[in-house]
Amino acid sequence: MLKIKPTVYIIAGPTAVGKTAVSVELAKALNTEIISADSRQCFSELSIGVARPSQAELAAVPHYFIGDHSVETDINAGYFEKYALEKADAVFSKKDKLVMVGGTGLYIRAFCEGIDPMPVIDPAIRAEIIDNYESKGLIWLQSELKHRDPAFWETAEQLNPQRLMRALEVLNATGQSILVFRTAEKKQRPFNIIKIGLEMPMDQLTLRINSRVDQMMQDGLIDEVQSVTQYRSKSALQTVGYKEVFEYLDGTISKDEAIQQIKHHTRQYAKRQMTWFKKDAEFKWINMATHSVEAALQEVLSLK
Repeated sequence: MLKIKPTVYIIAGPTAVGKTAVSVELAKALNTEIISADSRQCFSELSIGVARPSQAELAAVPHYFIGDHSVETDINAGYFEKYALEKADAVFSKKDKLVMVGGTGLYIRAFCEGIDPMPVIDPAIRAEIIDNYESKGLIWLQSELKHRDPAFWETAEQLNPQRLMRALEVLNATGQSILVFRTAEKKQRPFNIIKIGLEMPMDQLTLRINSRVDQMMQDGLIDEVQSVTQYRSKSALQTVGYKEVFEYLDGTISKDEAIQQIKHHTRQYAKRQMTWFKKDAEFKWINMATHSVEAALQEVLSLK
């Protein structure tokens, strides 16, 4: 008797669109578990600023890659690919379906297709970039890539120095964009993949983003950022929500300016997420401005 090939449902889309609610209901309907594909929710020290699922949501369905790593751990797409495939294999030993949810496009692609081999970088090139970054700051790094590799810049995590330095070192070492090395043949996976993207008009998403940021401040984001000051140099804390609050705590900007910057940078990030996911023709899109969570769930369940 042929064994049924298991299926992974990917729920992706921009921040604040409603991925968590849909994924939890989907996993409950399928009687299965969830692997998060979020590059920051995996860190145990971060909760409010990364919009970690609520305790009720985490209790409703088993989750993986949520708060189970320290910010001191180096996490990247290659690590996630290995981690997620191992977890998927474990889930498929008892279930025939699995849900993956998140907005980190590179992690989702790594899981679905594998990681492209990257060129070996001369340590001297890497050291020079690090020195320049430490002396000239993030603005220098952003300017270099914006002007020298605009195609990469379009979908880059523009506030993440680790990702930007990686792209710049490949550019300096090879004279080519890091995107050139992302065209390797897709790895074949022993499971079916159904990709669902959640979206909504930007004006409505902006309202949700602004509301979420206001709620984060009420929930104690500033206290959370203060509690992780010792990890400030880590790349996870050079990202939206943390970077701006650190600047406020430094006295560089006011509290109101920090809030407005978080909202602005989150909107920018959401647009880049949409640009990334829209390039993948395998995604089937659901408009969350016209669908309730239940309606979205029924549409997902109808897909084959």
